[in-house]
Amino acid sequence: MYQKTVLPNGVRVITEQIEHVRSVAIGLWVGAGSRDERSGYEGISHFIEHMFFKGTKKRTARQLAESLEAVGGQLNAFTTKEYTCFYAKVLDEDLELAIDVLSDMFFSSLFDVKEIDKEKKVVIEEIKMYEDSPDELIHDLFSEYVWNDHPLGKPILGTVASINALTREKILDYLGHHYAPENLVVAVAGKIDDENALLRRLSDLFGSFKRGGPRLLEGTPQGMAVQRFVGKDTEQMHLIIGVPGLGQDDEDIYPMHVINNVLGGGLSSRLFQEIREQRGLAYSVYSYHSTYVDTGLFAIYAGTSPSNTREVVECILEEVQAMKKTGITAEELNRTKAQIKGSLYLGLESVNSRMSRLGKTELTYNRVLAPEEVVEKLERVTLEDVFRVMNRLWERGKISLAAIGPEGHEVDLAEILDKQAWN
Repeated sequence: MYQKTVLPNGVRVITEQIEHVRSVAIGLWVGAGSRDERSGYEGISHFIEHMFFKGTKKRTARQLAESLEAVGGQLNAFTTKEYTCFYAKVLDEDLELAIDVLSDMFFSSLFDVKEIDKEKKVVIEEIKMYEDSPDELIHDLFSEYVWNDHPLGKPILGTVASINALTREKILDYLGHHYAPENLVVAVAGKIDDENALLRRLSDLFGSFKRGGPRLLEGTPQGMAVQRFVGKDTEQMHLIIGVPGLGQDDEDIYPMHVINNVLGGGLSSRLFQEIREQRGLAYSVYSYHSTYVDTGLFAIYAGTSPSNTREVVECILEEVQAMKKTGITAEELNRTKAQIKGSLYLGLESVNSRMSRLGKTELTYNRVLAPEEVVEKLERVTLEDVFRVMNRLWERGKISLAAIGPEGHEVDLAEILDKQAWN
């Protein structure tokens, strides 16, 4: 059972005691991601994540790296479009060390100008590496095209130009505005010897600082139906077909989970079975639903030989249209519910997963979303719900296609939709 405490300055602390383990995970979840970046600050959320590891007032970058590794622990971080997380996993006896290291990074990072200049080169190499991976790049491009000029369409890494334009002053400005108490959740899950002592310690460290203010997000993007092709000398055509999806509090999010799982969520999914197993057209084919505060993106990815591009696009749209017309079977619905529940509960055997659930759901929903609540709402999903949501999302005027691959193998989305009699 979890415990939630709101510190005097608004920082939220969520703890969950797990008696049967020896490990504990702690994460600092900050409501700041690429969606929060205004013009001239693109990529700064991810850059700050890097800079937290480049030295503090009492630890060098090497000492930070060695601090938890020396006791067999882990120290890491990641940035998304809507939040950044810094986390550690250690034995229960080393929790105080993990707290000390994370708080040191959070409050006392130096942001040394020489280190900033050095890290710019590192992040630019990361951007180049990403651009050399079309199977990853296509997802960012699809988001950029669909969301047009909205911050949700910006790449998390930024661009070479935006990274080169970052300064220490910009970093401190962004930190001061967004790394505010109201935007911070401290989540701890695992073996906790004394929860009261832990809360006193976290309150001492995080309960009185003041920065910035409440988070203000730009309005909800509407999404555009687009068709874009990027010519690149690759062995495969990497393509995505998708539509705007659902926000995190949308009442249809649970039918959406079912749709995603049945359509392209695993080895038994319709797309995998048809495109890979039956036709042998792709090694990798899957669907996913990216959920944000107020919107989402439902997309299907496939990587195929350029000569097979049209057949794969046609096959994807045929499977989508079939689900629009007839929904799914009772067997598929029951199997999918069991798969999602199994995956959810298996994940709870990891202290990292439990900590992530606490931090992410509190930060995004302003409350902890208990597994039992998820399962209960999932169980209520009916065949009619799936049919309704499928037709709500997959309207012809909302469908977009983006592809990266050799020139001369482009397809005309509108022509295929006409041939299949989409309306």
